[in-house]
Amino acid sequence: MEKQTIYQFKVQDLSGKEFDFTTLKGKKIIIVNTASQCGLTPQYKELEALYKKYKSKNFVIVGFPANNFGAQEPGTNAEIATFCQKITE
Repeated sequence: MEKQTIYQFKVQDLSGKEFDFTTLKGKKIIIVNTASQCGLTPQYKELEALYKKYKSKNFVIVGFPANNFGAQEPGTNAEIATFCQKITE
């Protein structure tokens, strides 16, 4: 059986474009499930600080907004993108 890796996956980003995980080969990756109306939303700023601290060392954070946990991410993709941009400024 062939070993499976994250690099086999392609997902759709917030703008509807295909994102291929092979573009992240060689990087250190953290994948997070996000929801803008979750009690843990303040962690966005901490994640942004972590990214800024280590991005020069091939570090990336990939976030997946999800509305399937208590309907805590009810916005459209455009609303989610705007919210994430505002909260990390």
